[in-house]
Amino acid sequence: MKQPLNALIVKEGEGQQDAVPVNDHIFTSKGISNSYLVTTPDGDVLINTGMYTEAEQIKARFGRVSSGPLRVIVFTQGHPDHMGGWSQITAPGVETIAQANHADVREYWRRLQPFYSSRSTHLWKRDITGVDRTYQPPEAVVTTTFLDNHAFTLGGRRFELYSTPGGETTDSLVVWLPDERTVFTGNLTGPLFGHIPNLYTIRGDKIRGSLSYIHSVDRVIGLEPEVLVTGHGEPVRGAEEIRRRLTQLRDATEYLRDRTIEGMNAGVDLWTLMGQITLPPELAIPQGHGKVPWIVRAIWEEHTGWFRYESTTELYDVPPSAVWADLLDMAGGTGPLVERARAHLDAGRPVEALHLIDMVLSREPKDPEALRIRLGAHELLLERSGRENFSEVRWLEAEIRDLRDMLP
Repeated sequence: MKQPLNALIVKEGEGQQDAVPVNDHIFTSKGISNSYLVTTPDGDVLINTGMYTEAEQIKARFGRVSSGPLRVIVFTQGHPDHMGGWSQITAPGVETIAQANHADVREYWRRLQPFYSSRSTHLWKRDITGVDRTYQPPEAVVTTTFLDNHAFTLGGRRFELYSTPGGETTDSLVVWLPDERTVFTGNLTGPLFGHIPNLYTIRGDKIRGSLSYIHSVDRVIGLEPEVLVTGHGEPVRGAEEIRRRLTQLRDATEYLRDRTIEGMNAGVDLWTLMGQITLPPELAIPQGHGKVPWIVRAIWEEHTGWFRYESTTELYDVPPSAVWADLLDMAGGTGPLVERARAHLDAGRPVEALHLIDMVLSREPKDPEALRIRLGAHELLLERSGRENFSEVRWLEAEIRDLRDMLP
């Protein structure tokens, strides 16, 4: 999957006036993440309420396809783009359902909002506009929670909810309509269906469990759906196609987990494993959201934490940068390091160049040659990326913009 990934992730609803039918009683409101309305003779079920900035548009779109009362709201996860519009959409008597971990997910998202917002702004400010990241909309009042599964019937339609904690949050769930063989998976498999999972997002979030992901995908495979509706993008149709693609996602994740654990047991260091482990051809699915070396690192740190047994210094509050000034003095100033960094960049080693330039800029933050090398390193990394992974591309582009602004 190549660019423009932003068209798939954050601009799906741009220019859309009406709800898009999935069938004659299920409708989509596209946005930063999608919301879905399932209509019944006795009222409607809304799956996700979008960002707070989209709530009025969601109501208007669904109001044009259904005059029935809203009876139930279901959250497939606790991220703000899936439930932020709740307070503007709910009404007296509407039941709101979430998995039992929802309150904990919302707690750390509220507590860490300034931290997450600053990071998200750096990455996504070109893509998600008109959002005040300092604003916290009213929290949803969840009236029904469950641990593993929950079911209800409305207007003759049966809805089954299953916990799938291997998704983007520990409160992730899927909504299953057994009579129609239709499943709503939210972001269990990420915003780009068919891409390997993002077990760690560089925006910042809790590391997602690799084994939980495998079990959760297996749970959806076991339902044998004929229509799969994700949190973003178009529905996937056909039982065989859905099974094939879900199986590939599961097997690719299992392969990476197995190879990482094998390497750990063999005493191979993290950095080597990040560079060595790749997917075999039959599992070489796209990496638009997750990225293989990041998954390897997430699996490593999921199982072992932050102490890598590489140095005693890891145990103390003195980072490597604490001795950069000593190294600069021993080298005779920033000049030799700039020269060596330039040599690394010219030889096609941009990350090595960045390690040295970080030291230089710690002393001379406006050194023009150091900034030019840093810019060149980021441009080379962007070129080598193939522009496949959305987060990597947006990070590199943001750094390049900032560096160009700093240079005369």
